[in-house]
Amino acid sequence: MAVPKARIAATYSIVARDDVTGELGVAVQSNYFSVGTDVSWAQPGVGAVATQSIVEVSYGPRGLQLLSEGTSAEETLARLVGEDAGQALRQVAVVDALGRVAAHTGAACVSACGSAQGEGYSVQGNMLASDGVWKAMGPAFEAASGDLADRMLAALDAAQGAGGDVRGCQSAALLVVAGERPENPWEGRRVDLHVEDDPQPLEELRRLLRIRRAYDLFEEARERIGRGDLAGALERAALARELKPGDPQFAFWTGVALGNAGSDEEARRWLAEAFAASDGWRELARRLREVGFFSGDPGLIES
Repeated sequence: MAVPKARIAATYSIVARDDVTGELGVAVQSNYFSVGTDVSWAQPGVGAVATQSIVEVSYGPRGLQLLSEGTSAEETLARLVGEDAGQALRQVAVVDALGRVAAHTGAACVSACGSAQGEGYSVQGNMLASDGVWKAMGPAFEAASGDLADRMLAALDAAQGAGGDVRGCQSAALLVVAGERPENPWEGRRVDLHVEDDPQPLEELRRLLRIRRAYDLFEEARERIGRGDLAGALERAALARELKPGDPQFAFWTGVALGNAGSDEEARRWLAEAFAASDGWRELARRLREVGFFSGDPGLIES
């Protein structure tokens, strides 16, 4: 069979819905550069799609469009595959906002290949070391604790532990969106991380997820300062620093927010840490004051 011009992307992936939060997501690893670019698709409150093997990228956006119109995962997949002359080359999985799942592994997908479905998830893979790779993913997902991102990563870890991609590994991606449709289309993306080229992509993906969580906590800290909840803000800031120690971003912006709130003693401590990291932070504070973004005591900047 002649192979069309297309990316031979993905090794193994999972699409899933969290039955508590309703969050939807895709996680994937492959021995192919930037695998998440074409494989991973999700829309808040709508569903998630993984399109892989000899990738037909349109399965992603078209699948989400069908799901957004109320089509079930099974009906969506049937439409996509039924209209595709190259369906034998495709591997695709869909989960909808109700947790219904469907998957297709074409007859021409490279072995070892296959998929398995469970409550609210589908795992699938091709070009694997053995069938044990994709078969290890579902039990690992079901047994894992934590949020949806953690559980999907556990499924990828299990696949890698069972032999992974027959070619090795190079890239990975993790995408998680909210379970409810947002008011604005650009909202609701919880996690969107890509490791494009790394000898240990799952380790790097976990590192990036830890940083993502640190910044989420940091943003919550700043919001709490704005609401006058100083104790809650400092607690969140401390948790962020545990996840990513030594980041002057956290010290600087927390100090600015505290200064604006009139908490000079706390602000001075945080700003001093940022200023010690680089003179650029003190200069930035001066520039923020010039445009009104820092309204605290000028002595906090110059002392």
